[in-house]
Amino acid sequence: MSKVPVRVDGRELVLSNLGKVLYPEDGFTKAEVIDYYTRVAPVILPHLRGRPLTVKRYPNGVEGPFFFEKNAPEHTPGWVRRVRLPVPGSTKNRETIDFAVVDDLPTLAYYANLAALELHVPQWRVSGDGEALPPDTLVFDLDPGPPATVVECCEVALLLRDVLRAEGLTALPKTSGNKGMQLYAGWDCREEPSAYAKRLAQLLEKERPDQVVSVMARKARPGKVFIDWSQNNPAKTTVAPYSLRARQHPTVSTPLLWEEVEGCEHPDDLVFTAADVLDRVAEHGDLFARA
Repeated sequence: MSKVPVRVDGRELVLSNLGKVLYPEDGFTKAEVIDYYTRVAPVILPHLRGRPLTVKRYPNGVEGPFFFEKNAPEHTPGWVRRVRLPVPGSTKNRETIDFAVVDDLPTLAYYANLAALELHVPQWRVSGDGEALPPDTLVFDLDPGPPATVVECCEVALLLRDVLRAEGLTALPKTSGNKGMQLYAGWDCREEPSAYAKRLAQLLEKERPDQVVSVMARKARPGKVFIDWSQNNPAKTTVAPYSLRARQHPTVSTPLLWEEVEGCEHPDDLVFTAADVLDRVAEHGDLFARA
């Protein structure tokens, strides 16, 4: 096993298996994954800081087995921030989990070295003392039911943007990095977020029954866009802005300009790889930075 000691912002790390190919279709290696996360750190870290981390790890690449990991591994360095939080209803019958919190570049690099390709976080943060804070983000996950694609998601996103605007909320769009997209908005805790999001999803479903569905049942989804309002449940997480996805190619959950949403005519219009996203950040900065 090849090991390379490095120093990242004053922290000692040992990187391993840098030549291992994690995206075989592109020959994209673990070294390139670490390089991507290191270079995108200035824009991804603001969306990870303070949020308990869940990762999807692919130690043998995207074509191999993977596992979700919430509990910080036993070998996690002492300088990685951890918070112990209750997890009612845990599938592993645990009362608490020691979550890692990615507050800095060394922690981000540490997880990239674990082949944690996907970084998922909830819509709430923890305080400096590790206490869960009220949600600060509202999210709508738009999932197209075939033959619908992200093109149809864009049409629904524009409708949802207008509904949110009428409610005094500013929506920001991003791709999921998979087949759909998400809308985010800053949240002021005016009511329980899942109930609020469900109500808006049902409103659009009533107005556009040929386009929108708000129920989980897959049999209701073909040709429509499912607005998944349940992502606002505090126990759930959503892929973070700028996170890689474990797809055939190293695609990224990419913040978008509304002009791109309005102009989307083909699913390929909104597919962005790690290299694309680094170019976009150089041009636009963080499109998810709230005014």
